Amino acid sequence: MIVARLRAAGCVFAEDEARVLVESAPDPARLDEMVAERVRGVPLEYVVGWAEFCGLRVAMAPGVFVPRHRTELLVRLAAAAAAADASVLVDLACGSGAIAAAVAHRVGGLSIYASDIEPAAVAVARRNLAPYGGRVYAGDLFEPLPATLRGAVDVLVANVPYVPSGAVGLLPPEAREHEPLRALDGGADGLDVLRRVAAGARDWLRPGGTLFSEIGVDQIDAARAALTAAGLKPEIVADEDLDATVVVGRHE
Repeated sequence: MIVARLRAAGCVFAEDEARVLVESAPDPARLDEMVAERVRGVPLEYVVGWAEFCGLRVAMAPGVFVPRHRTELLVRLAAAAAAADASVLVDLACGSGAIAAAVAHRVGGLSIYASDIEPAAVAVARRNLAPYGGRVYAGDLFEPLPATLRGAVDVLVANVPYVPSGAVGLLPPEAREHEPLRALDGGADGLDVLRRVAAGARDWLRPGGTLFSEIGVDQIDAARAALTAAGLKPEIVADEDLDATVVVGRHE
């Protein structure tokens, strides 16, 4: 019955979602409520209060950006850099803190710092990063970070919004109706926030430190130019299976 209701509401993975709902509901009455919420279009992650990401179950809440499967590429790259030679990782526009948590889960001994402008995201990120000793600050990008981090960051991850303003209306309803607009809208060409991150990155990265940010495949040239203009050496890494593209910027 639950599968039928979900399928009728347009849920592509109705069987999988039904299983998650049944396993997450504390009792039949709450299960009915949860199914009704999902049928109304509320993201599954908001309904059950968690999301699966890189093998972890990360806490979620309404109004917090839901981590995407494609972002596993960014996690792999950041974890490899951290494992090679890193002690300080900063996650800007961290949302739920899922990226920093996934990297910290793979690489022990990191000092984790994160920031986000959305109060709901800060609260959830603090829950997700507490097991790793992570510190999460409320504010815009670098602004709330401790000044002692200037010139000391080894790995900087910034999964900032990169959807062009004109394309936000084309996003699935779950995203555009429930997730914060400023977690999706990247400005005219989608790279406004990335340019701000790149402009400040050299001040915060140590020499040899690296910035990682997800972009769209059609933004490669503009992203490369933005990092070059900011004094970083750019590199593009793509994963066709994940449909993911990451721009990497090194402070040499």
